[in-house]
Amino acid sequence: MKISINWLKDYIDIDQTPMQIADILSDLGFPTEGIETIGDDTIVDVEITSNRGDCLGYIGVARELAAVTGNKLKIPQVELPESDKQASEFTNIEIAEPDLCHRYTGRIIQGVKVAPSPDWLVNRLQALGMRSVNNIVDATNYVMIETGQPPHAFDFDKITDGKIIVRKAKPGEQIVSIDGSKCDLDPDMLIIADAKKPVAIAGIMGGLDTEVSDKTTTVLLEDAHFDPVSVRTTSRKLTLASESSFRFERIVDTENIDAASKRTAQLIIQLAGGKVAKGVVDIYPKKPAQKHVTLRIARLNKLLGIDIPPQTAVDILASLQLNPKLESDIVTCEIPSWRSDIYREVDLIEEVARVHGYDKIPTQKRIEIEVAPVNPHQKLSQALSEILKGCGFYETINVTFIDNATAELFAPDTAQSISVKDESRKNASLLRQNLIGSLLGVLKTNLNAKNSPCRIFELADTFISHSEKLPIEKTKLSLVCDSDLRDLRGVIEAIVKSLDKDAEITFTPHDLPWAQIGAQILVNGDIIGTAGIVNNAVKEKFDFKELTPVAAELDFAQLQKLQTAEIKMKPISRFPSIERDLSLILDEQTTWADITQAVNKKAPDKLQDIRFVGIYRGKGVPDNKKSLTLTLTFRDEDGTLTHETVDKFQAGIVKELTKKIKAELRTA
Repeated sequence: MKISINWLKDYIDIDQTPMQIADILSDLGFPTEGIETIGDDTIVDVEITSNRGDCLGYIGVARELAAVTGNKLKIPQVELPESDKQASEFTNIEIAEPDLCHRYTGRIIQGVKVAPSPDWLVNRLQALGMRSVNNIVDATNYVMIETGQPPHAFDFDKITDGKIIVRKAKPGEQIVSIDGSKCDLDPDMLIIADAKKPVAIAGIMGGLDTEVSDKTTTVLLEDAHFDPVSVRTTSRKLTLASESSFRFERIVDTENIDAASKRTAQLIIQLAGGKVAKGVVDIYPKKPAQKHVTLRIARLNKLLGIDIPPQTAVDILASLQLNPKLESDIVTCEIPSWRSDIYREVDLIEEVARVHGYDKIPTQKRIEIEVAPVNPHQKLSQALSEILKGCGFYETINVTFIDNATAELFAPDTAQSISVKDESRKNASLLRQNLIGSLLGVLKTNLNAKNSPCRIFELADTFISHSEKLPIEKTKLSLVCDSDLRDLRGVIEAIVKSLDKDAEITFTPHDLPWAQIGAQILVNGDIIGTAGIVNNAVKEKFDFKELTPVAAELDFAQLQKLQTAEIKMKPISRFPSIERDLSLILDEQTTWADITQAVNKKAPDKLQDIRFVGIYRGKGVPDNKKSLTLTLTFRDEDGTLTHETVDKFQAGIVKELTKKIKAELRTA
């Protein structure tokens, strides 16, 4: 923002040089981008951060300087002689979109004479790079620079029926803006309309048909507050920007709109004559409640690392017109309407710090850094990552939002999904309840790029809505790969066994909305997650034509519980093991859990491991049957096993398999 030092002196008495003023503003958080001399004036160009819309006007800048220098802030006094006729007799205002237009005021000024502006006004505007138009328009621009609140003047006689409606555009509507741009409006754009047509694009620019011209005698003066996101979105869509939109995008002061309107009306009648109709038409649907924010002095000093006396902090906050009240160790501030950026304790701490002076925070030649140990969450995350990388998986990091269609596939109850009201996330606005959908998208991208085989995982938070309370937030570990479910099961078992070697892992059949075959994963009887083969609906969504991916999702908190299990170590056995392969003819419905249960029932303590080898269907195997091969590993920790002993173990196990699951040994 360009600041004329001569103009700024209308609002505060300053005896500092332009360079000193620039330094003060820089220390306050408004860095200087350039200083230029124009005649007897100096223009200081400063950067105003997007959260400080109050400083896009000279009064806001003067208020900041007053807080540091102690000089008195001078607000222009407004005396507005009014006619006997009420403004409401001229115009009627309706806000059809109260969520996008929070306040709208209209004043009527009759008998104006449009003419060129006086030299002092032209010079001030030109010094800031603004073109003089006429005394009415220049008055609105002057007050915009002064207050940061953009007004707009309509030729009242061109407003059909004197009616103003703040609404969204209708399909097919168009408007030609005052700069000659032909704008095609869409139903998401907020506009100002009269009884028949659009007359302005809300917060951005007025229409050519209703602009003030040499023939204008009556002015309808608009002052309003428009939603910043709505203004920004419309401005980008139309590639139409203005000084007004720049300010509306950064939030203007809703409460002081009427004061800015009075100031504009005062300047118009000074420059163009006329009389102001009595009163104002002021539509204010949702007046915000007064904000109060508290500050703990102890927290202030701890965060800044210096001791600031309580009274000093109070004096600084008072100089910023934050109305502080100190009780014990707590300062309560009544936040003025123009400071929309202050709503937390840390915001007040920042205010104290920048006015007190960042240069007063001491520095030391030696910086001491205390090294904190890795917390359990980080430790387990790193361990899981290493295990999965060893299994051929690659870690992914995805956006935590998904679209409705994907959400419905993996969590049919989308009512429990949390959405964001953000124009940039129309197509992906739901926080994830499940990570698998995002991973399948990554898998599809890799397959398109011929990166196969592809195994990927993600460790991230999921969110589920919980009535009036905060959402349920859980960290999940999700895995997706282009192999089969047996491979994925092996990976999951490797994860669990790395955390608790003696853990009992069970996969039980379970219906999942996204899986044609699904399972619950239980460890020591507790559910830790789910796994499955994706169904046709999921394949169709991600266009998997020749591939059926498998996926799993594990609860990180349950894995942490396993990590706390006591780690037991024993020496490597000096005695060799004996392995026996069994090929069994089984019914198709027989599960691996049925097999292991039967084996373990008759297994001696010398049975060290049961390992799946493969499944065969075809020649030599009857219909509705399958041949499954497994390997049994036997070992004696106290001596060498003999084959005769193992033969007896095997015979007992085969007998139990025949009895329990009607298994037959396959001999050919």
